Amino acid sequence: MPEIFLSDLSQVKLFDILKPLLVGRKTGVLSIKGKENGEIHFESGNIVHVRSGNSSGEEAFNLIMAWRAGKCAFEADTIPPARTIPISTEQLLLNWSYRKQEWEKIRKAIPSSNAIFRLSPQTSSEDMNIKADQWKVLALTNGARTVAEIAETLKWDDFRTSRVIFQMVQSGLLEKGEETKPPGKKLVGEEFFRTIEYELKRAMGPVAPLIIDDKLSEFGFAKDYFPRDKAGFFIEALCEEIPQEAKRKEFLRSMEDFLVREK
Repeated sequence: MPEIFLSDLSQVKLFDILKPLLVGRKTGVLSIKGKENGEIHFESGNIVHVRSGNSSGEEAFNLIMAWRAGKCAFEADTIPPARTIPISTEQLLLNWSYRKQEWEKIRKAIPSSNAIFRLSPQTSSEDMNIKADQWKVLALTNGARTVAEIAETLKWDDFRTSRVIFQMVQSGLLEKGEETKPPGKKLVGEEFFRTIEYELKRAMGPVAPLIIDDKLSEFGFAKDYFPRDKAGFFIEALCEEIPQEAKRKEFLRSMEDFLVREK
């Protein structure tokens, strides 16, 4: 059967696209295509296989659920090429929800994967129970490596690395150092966030700064270290928060004009 276009993630959250497929007990594949591509396979309303790049299974599902851009289409009655989700769909969604809540809490202490941590001079002299994962991170925490660099060395994802660092910050073992510029990355200019805040206030009023901060936390970057190649995705993510279509289109048009001028 041909693919049926459902929506764009800049306008609708992925969970809202999944709901009717789950409730309707659909069989087929949901494809998400954009800068990143992924597939979620359904069988009688159950998610049985997920793939994104080199990732599959629950790891891929968690990655895809964080996307804020991409076109979604559904092809019915396709047979999944593999079964990488061994748990029930209910448990998969619960795990994702718990992870999302935990990630939001972690981001308050670790707002960016470019953050640097070091041993805290206030560490207690009392014996501490340090777990194996924490030892691995401690061995690489030298006050110069970023969270992203530690994750790359350990071949972990950002979530696992950030969670272990967060645990050690909470216990007083580590403290935050100065954040560094991502190597080889072009960053947005100072006017980018000033313009975004101005235009979003026009569309949504005084809640605009709070929404921007919330989205920054989701993207995992600080304002001073926001990559230019993520600017378009960030703008699209903010668009989905604007309830009135006319204002949403006006905001998008203004920001697209700004990006063109900045090139």
